Amino acid sequence: MTIKTILIDDERKALAILKNKLERLCPDIEIIAETQNPKDGIELIKTHNPDLVFLDIAMPELSGFDVLKHFEKPDFEIIFATAFDNYAIEAIKHCAIGYLVKPIDNTDLITAVTNAKNNIEEKSALFKNKQLIENLGIQTFQKKKIIIPSIEGLEFIKIEDILHCEGEAGYTKIHLKEGKPLLSSNSIGHFNRLLENNEFYLVHKSHVINLSYIEKYLNEGYVILTGNKKIPVSRNRRQDFLEKLKG
Repeated sequence: MTIKTILIDDERKALAILKNKLERLCPDIEIIAETQNPKDGIELIKTHNPDLVFLDIAMPELSGFDVLKHFEKPDFEIIFATAFDNYAIEAIKHCAIGYLVKPIDNTDLITAVTNAKNNIEEKSALFKNKQLIENLGIQTFQKKKIIIPSIEGLEFIKIEDILHCEGEAGYTKIHLKEGKPLLSSNSIGHFNRLLENNEFYLVHKSHVINLSYIEKYLNEGYVILTGNKKIPVSRNRRQDFLEKLKG
């Protein structure tokens, strides 16, 4: 499978390094265009209809997110590139979109391209890109959505609807305020990284809880969530957890 690819990065050196790495490490990639100008990048995407776009986030005039917003139906796969930016990475991860942190590691690049290839075959880019655009317009963390791959396809779940995540043998069961739990093939560690901020907490190696739904803490080391859900709190995390609740 040949992946028609466009590279957009305002830094000439970064663009040259990325191109060289792709040519050496990713034989499925066919670079059909490249530019340092994000406005030109928009026109290149419209003209060439690529399968994949490598898109730098921090660019003058238009950010990578601004470029994406110029498309009514952004049905191309994206791999964002960024210097370490918590807000940007959080937004991208929530929507299961690829990203690379500069300087780009060879193994990370190969993994991102492999994932992109699978996503292109599944034709899921349009839904994920639209969700990213929607999330970028929402300031409240709990109101945003995350994308959870399931057996049937992709589940778009509001963060505020998640009660807690429970790890089970490498999988994660996502318990919701209403309805049946969802099962994800991602580990509990994945969801801890995805949801970690002031509103979620890893109380146990197998449990990440939404702090908004705490109703009671029991001295024997359990927390009670809405719906009378009883979740254990690890002994070595209790003191830090109680400090967080007080703060």
